[in-house]
Amino acid sequence: MRRFRSRRSRLLRGFLTVGGWTMLSRVLGLVRDQLLAAFLGAGPVQDAYQVAFRLPNMFRQLFGEGALNTAFVPLFSGMLATEGPDRARRFASETFSVLLTWLTMIAVLGEVFMPQVVRVIAAGFPLDGDRYHMAVTLSRITFPYLVLICAAALVSGVLNGLHRFGVAAAAYVSFNVVGIASIFLLTPLTGDVARAAAWGVTASGVAQLGLLLLAVRRAGFRLMLLPPRLTARIHTLIRRMAIGCLGSGVSQINLLVDTIIASYLPPGSVSFIYFADRINQLPLGVLGAAAGTTLLPVLSRHVAAEDHDGAHGAQNRAIDYAMILTLPAALGMMVLAQPIIATLFQHGAFTPRDAMLSAQSLRAFAIGLPAFVLIKVLAPGFFARGDTATPVRVGLFTLTLNFVLNLLLMHPLHHAGPPLASSLAAIVNVATLGFLLRRRGILRISTTTLSRVGRMALAALGMAAVLMMLDLTALGPLAVQHGPLRIMALGVLVMAGMLAYGAGLQVLGVMELRVAAAMLRARLARRRGRPA
Repeated sequence: MRRFRSRRSRLLRGFLTVGGWTMLSRVLGLVRDQLLAAFLGAGPVQDAYQVAFRLPNMFRQLFGEGALNTAFVPLFSGMLATEGPDRARRFASETFSVLLTWLTMIAVLGEVFMPQVVRVIAAGFPLDGDRYHMAVTLSRITFPYLVLICAAALVSGVLNGLHRFGVAAAAYVSFNVVGIASIFLLTPLTGDVARAAAWGVTASGVAQLGLLLLAVRRAGFRLMLLPPRLTARIHTLIRRMAIGCLGSGVSQINLLVDTIIASYLPPGSVSFIYFADRINQLPLGVLGAAAGTTLLPVLSRHVAAEDHDGAHGAQNRAIDYAMILTLPAALGMMVLAQPIIATLFQHGAFTPRDAMLSAQSLRAFAIGLPAFVLIKVLAPGFFARGDTATPVRVGLFTLTLNFVLNLLLMHPLHHAGPPLASSLAAIVNVATLGFLLRRRGILRISTTTLSRVGRMALAALGMAAVLMMLDLTALGPLAVQHGPLRIMALGVLVMAGMLAYGAGLQVLGVMELRVAAAMLRARLARRRGRPA
């Protein structure tokens, strides 16, 4: 029993640590996006900047945090547990050297052929238009970020394998800190906000990689630059990465498909989808990243030790922790989409019409939010066992489905079509992953977990009903007006939703708020070094 509690406590601590730092990063990201919305609005320049940022960001999440992380962490954690730190350090250094060499070659080719690259990722931009030429210029500025951030993701994987989740998660806060500073400090030098923001992206990559290298050195696990060699271990890593790219990065590829489709829609559509996705990424990034990052090394160690009960327990706990916040977040975003977008972004060049249209995209994204998060929870069940082939087959199927749905929905729903297509594809994706895991006996969802998630859903529906009734009162119109009143109105709505959901959890027996408060006080007391 004590061992079980220790495992549960370790996973929960990692979940809360990563989630806390990721939340701070997302909040600062919202500040950065508010500045971009206020200065650039939701027009052609914003569209061009978002296309320029999409490519290196996709590489970061697809290769850096996706395929590389899911292939590297199980190998590294297994070597650390069975062969010792010296062999694991050597493997990490070899991977780091090969990765830098490969990424630098990609970056050079990208800079040379950027006009052709932009024609693919923004195929709908007229070649003689300002959006296309601005997108090419900004993409050349941001593209080196992919080298820096993928290298940073590898170093972060080393820290996660050492169970130093907080240090790895904290470094990513610097992306938005540097991005915000660049908008103010570089705009006078570059002449416009878009170029300043683009240079800020690359500068943030330098900051993140530097901080993570310093952290891994302080952990006594210094990485070395070695002559790049394709050893047997590296071959295994590359094979798993190649197969796992689509499996772990299907959400990012779906977003790239959304961007390509949106480029054929009227100007501003790319921006509407981007700002909606930024809100959607708050719970997705916090809960999905926390669940996936902390679960994979824990599962890998259980599998390496052939502790099957421990692996099933860890996966059940991850589902529980993720869904208790994801379900109310999804329903809350559906009901309060326009007040949220208006309060956060309706400033300066970002008009009430822009807020209304972005809210439509946000509602479409929110439909698939629980599925997006569950993909992060279920995929490690395959990766921890070295199976990257199954997720890639599922990924290829859902990518095709997403593309077909995009074509069907883009004209009748315009900017809401691509987000809805991604949501529906994610639902099919998670259903397929769950079915395959269960059929293989890898996933055993306990009756306790099923019961708790069902009661969480009921509590979230009750919260949504309360919010809908309050939105029909004076609070609804106030929340989309100009001025500080809309901030207060949205704050009241959010607080009412939290109270309603908390009351629902209490009544349905999911969580006793008194016990939760006692646990929080005890945790804070331990951090202060005094008894609770």
